[in-house]
Amino acid sequence: MNMKILKYILSVLILTAFVSCEKNVIEYNTTPISDVAEFQLHYYVPVSAVAANNIYKVVVNDQLYANDKAPLATYNAIPNGAVGKFYQAPIGSQTIKLYQGQGATEKLVYEQPCSLVKGKQNVFVYDFAKPPVVFDNGYPYTTNVTENTDSTCWVKFYNFLYETDGTYTNLKLQYQYVDPRTKELKNVGQPVAFGETTGWVAVKVLKTDYNSAGSCRIDYKVKVVDASGAITGDLQIMNSKGVYAAYADYWTEYIGRRYHHVISGMRSSKTITAATRQFTAL
Repeated sequence: MNMKILKYILSVLILTAFVSCEKNVIEYNTTPISDVAEFQLHYYVPVSAVAANNIYKVVVNDQLYANDKAPLATYNAIPNGAVGKFYQAPIGSQTIKLYQGQGATEKLVYEQPCSLVKGKQNVFVYDFAKPPVVFDNGYPYTTNVTENTDSTCWVKFYNFLYETDGTYTNLKLQYQYVDPRTKELKNVGQPVAFGETTGWVAVKVLKTDYNSAGSCRIDYKVKVVDASGAITGDLQIMNSKGVYAAYADYWTEYIGRRYHHVISGMRSSKTITAATRQFTAL
């Protein structure tokens, strides 16, 4: 085969490939989300954690966001089923409606205004008679770039603790964790009053298994802080036997993850006891 024929064949092949690419343009149908509100809805009204108290229908400005196929469970959040999901809604004033029961037993238990802003936010329903509290999600998240595996997760602590039915706690709480390396007790952010959050705080994670994503048990405590900012002692909560004891809990935390920690329920109740619930943000 002479060079002229070879060049001709190569030219035809290149032209064919070019035309083929032009005819088969790959397109992805997407919806821009730069000018919308994104939100996760959290349900922390102090009720018994039974199915009857689940929210089986969520409506925001007459648009259905959740139903009995994916209900909003007590002390939980939606969208559920995967980490990092958010709903979309128009920016501005909204009306949130929550329904308990299904079919003939369906009952509207919550109807309150809410203002959503551009970007990601966390909406906390904590009282059936009050508008929700809206927190900036803190996205985009910062990360640690290291030569080897990192040793950090992030925790955001919220205070939605009641004293008894209808009475919010007036205690200012300092959330703490036990550093798995040094065993020192370290603060998770600053003390927070009812309806407040610490924002994202780095927490050390000790990776014990080299060939893994990296996780370990982290122990947590809650201290009570007075008006001067001094710690006065451990938070005392009533257990199911009606006895007060110092708050203590633990979670298995993974390197690089972000967790919402929400203390909720009633401090002085043996039926709707206080606890911290974890919701994974990332």
